[in-house]
Amino acid sequence: MIMKSRLLRYSRRLIKGAALACCASLLVASKAPSTLEKVKASGKLVVISQNGPTTYYEDANGRYTGFEYDMLKAFARELGVKLEIRDVHDLPHLFRELSDPDSDAHLAAAGLTVTPERREQVRFAPSYFEIRQQVIYRLGESRPRSIADLEGKTVATIAGSAHAEQLRKLSQRYPGLQWEEVSDADAMELVEMVNTGKYNYAMVDSNAYAVHRGLYPNTYVAFNLTQYQPVSWAFPKSDDDSLYRAARNFMLRANTGGLVAELRELYFGHVSQMNAGGAQTFAQLTRDRLPRWRDELQKAANKYELDWELLAALSYQESHWNARAKSPTGVRGLMMLTRTTAKEMGVNRLDPLESIDGGARYFLQVRDKIPERIREPDRTWMALAAYNVGYGHLEDARVLTEKLGGNPDRWPDVRDHLPLLAKRQYYKHLKHGYARGWEPVTYVQNIRHYQALLTWNSRIEEQRLAAAAANDDGASLAEANSAEAGGAAPAL
Repeated sequence: MIMKSRLLRYSRRLIKGAALACCASLLVASKAPSTLEKVKASGKLVVISQNGPTTYYEDANGRYTGFEYDMLKAFARELGVKLEIRDVHDLPHLFRELSDPDSDAHLAAAGLTVTPERREQVRFAPSYFEIRQQVIYRLGESRPRSIADLEGKTVATIAGSAHAEQLRKLSQRYPGLQWEEVSDADAMELVEMVNTGKYNYAMVDSNAYAVHRGLYPNTYVAFNLTQYQPVSWAFPKSDDDSLYRAARNFMLRANTGGLVAELRELYFGHVSQMNAGGAQTFAQLTRDRLPRWRDELQKAANKYELDWELLAALSYQESHWNARAKSPTGVRGLMMLTRTTAKEMGVNRLDPLESIDGGARYFLQVRDKIPERIREPDRTWMALAAYNVGYGHLEDARVLTEKLGGNPDRWPDVRDHLPLLAKRQYYKHLKHGYARGWEPVTYVQNIRHYQALLTWNSRIEEQRLAAAAANDDGASLAEANSAEAGGAAPAL
């Protein structure tokens, strides 16, 4: 009887435990999935952003690229989902959509500056970039040197931007401060408006201005309005922070693991501080000289599977697109070939078309020498350095880079060691000896900058042509409708 009683109590405990386990499983099953689980279940990460050179854009092959895009792509890949980007035309719309509980957008990534006012609306992940707010002005106008100098004048800024927030704060101390918030515009358009004289002053982010500077030579920085401010991804404020925590961990690894540094070098490492004279010259020659050679540069680029803007940038760096250019060292022509190189390529270096063809083939010949294990774009940057300083000196720089603990297969590492070729303590131990190692560093940086400017100039032209075509189509349709309506009207 005692044994039966024990068995009965044991059985009751088992039944009770099973019941509790069943209830627990039902509670788990009925629990709503987290945002992170929903993202993985849907197979896509939905991001709202703004199209532009510092965020995302289409390259010459119609593929998305850009600093923000590559960061987001890496995050989506880590989650095991596809990336879907939705473009918004203004910042107020972006924040409204992110805060809308019915929106399916998971985060916003558009070079968003972290401010106290925005923290009240959204949750920011760890910063991956820092910018300063700058006031730019049109050359020829009086240069303002402080906020006080702007009182009584109109400053253009993007509607809903951190700049507008800053101006609202400053207006409490400077009651004469006036500004106009421009809707449906980005930093590039603001800089262009100042360049053309529509506005004399505007507020933009330092990184955006640095990228655009060379396209708009009539603009210059008046002063920095703020110290460096963090830039980050923004997430909806909610009790469910599962996706935010995943992004936070990703961003911390991206900052410490080198991804952020790698992408900054890729997309902004070329940006140089082009002075006003250099910007004026580039803008003028892009307008006056480049059209004469553009078709031939594109033909050569297509023939040899090169980016035509890279070839054009190389030609600009060499000769400023001057077919009669001649240097004191004897290099001549549109691509500034030496007599030896021209003979090796079988071209007449004084013939512009042959110079373009010979220069393109010589560049490929140099690039083919670069070890295949070196990935793009490092391979191209090293080839450009070798085009300038010679392949032997590039190899010396790579040997020196490895000897001093750097990676000889990464352009940023080799770039940092190239100037050492001019120091005896280093070049005396190298196969090819002394070289003016700082020159290929500047050379590559300039070409990358010119290429980026030409690429964006092409995109701007395409957008203007598309807009003009749309306006023409709209006008034609209106005329047709008017004629049709007129034909249908009864005779009086």
